Amino acid sequence: MAEIKAFRGMRYNTEKAGEISQLCCPPYDIISEEQRLGYISENEYNIIRLELPKEGENPYQTAREILDMWRNRGVLVSEDKPAIYVYEEEFTAYGERKSIKGIIARVHLEEFEKGIILPHEFTLSKAKEDRLNLMKATNCNFSQIYALYMDSKHTTLATIDNESKDTPKLEFTDGEGITHRLWIVTDENVIAKLCADFADRKLYIADGHHRYETALNYRNYCRENGLSKVGDPCDYQMIYLVDMEHPGLVVFPTHRLVRDLPDFNVEKVLDGCREYFDVTEMNGTDNMESELAKLYDEGKKAFGFYVGNGKWYRLVLKNLDIMDKLLPELSEPSRQLDVTVLHSLVLERIFGIDKENMANQINLTYTKFFSEAVEGVDNGKFQCSFVLNPTRVTEIRDVAAAGEKMPQKSTYFYPKMITGMVMNDIGVE
Repeated sequence: MAEIKAFRGMRYNTEKAGEISQLCCPPYDIISEEQRLGYISENEYNIIRLELPKEGENPYQTAREILDMWRNRGVLVSEDKPAIYVYEEEFTAYGERKSIKGIIARVHLEEFEKGIILPHEFTLSKAKEDRLNLMKATNCNFSQIYALYMDSKHTTLATIDNESKDTPKLEFTDGEGITHRLWIVTDENVIAKLCADFADRKLYIADGHHRYETALNYRNYCRENGLSKVGDPCDYQMIYLVDMEHPGLVVFPTHRLVRDLPDFNVEKVLDGCREYFDVTEMNGTDNMESELAKLYDEGKKAFGFYVGNGKWYRLVLKNLDIMDKLLPELSEPSRQLDVTVLHSLVLERIFGIDKENMANQINLTYTKFFSEAVEGVDNGKFQCSFVLNPTRVTEIRDVAAAGEKMPQKSTYFYPKMITGMVMNDIGVE
């Protein structure tokens, strides 16, 4: 099953590079150009110059040159001994202070069809091409994939907690109020125990599908071009591993905003919805999330259809049997996902937004922010929006285990991992 191993992570030498808080950045795909330039102006050694390169005629080659320069200057150094890294994020969600803690290790790459490492969402080819070009130029992973594992007795988490009792090697709080902590585990006995824990486990990708598929492509590229052989470091990818039942695991919903539809008419939409849903007119958005959360706790499929000026309609699915009739080719876990219900019954059948349209975001925009789902309609940028409940972690597991994938933007794991605390230099054994 899953094979994990320690590695000599590449980290910042803060004596030369500066404060770790000025060297890290959020995931590259949620950073604006203004933010990117801001990070660089604060500290020229910020990881964004490697993770999201935009300098020079060939940004990927420039990233390679910057990487070499930083190594030569001693700004980036590799660990003396192989290590597994304990990473914790402390954050606020739903009004509560929480924390999530797992380990960062090298994980042996496996094709999805082997059933050892399982995806849960579809990906876009453009993002994979960008990440592949960066790996070809730098031979590094600068950010981690995020994966979940099942451990009913939580034996691994007990080891992780024991290894993170002391003061962390690195700690800082970012601008979003998220505190990041990193411990370095080099004890060979502890490492051997952690590696053995995963021998009979599957891994479920939570975040980073693009990067995982890119890692497979890069491994194949290296083999095909005589740059590596089976068992070499490029057969492994840096992954953050978290207990699927960790109390700090948070998944936010991703809401849908609809725009630019010809002949959009609220009443026609409602008429179509009444065939499948109990429809209740509501006023005022202050209680929308709590109303939906209550139905979520009752196990019902419910959505908020927002039409502007504080007016919305509560849509509650009458009967799940309709999904069995519409999508008999899908497994029960896939058929019963909230996003599948919304996409199949409303976006496709009533709005005429097909899967290709959704993938290309022609008439659809996604947001994790409830305020954006409301304000976007109020300011006229969007015709309406659909507010969703979050996908359950058990649903992610069951869909992946069935060998299927959810629609894009079905999940938003929060918080995102910071980039820059530890990196994987694939050329270092």
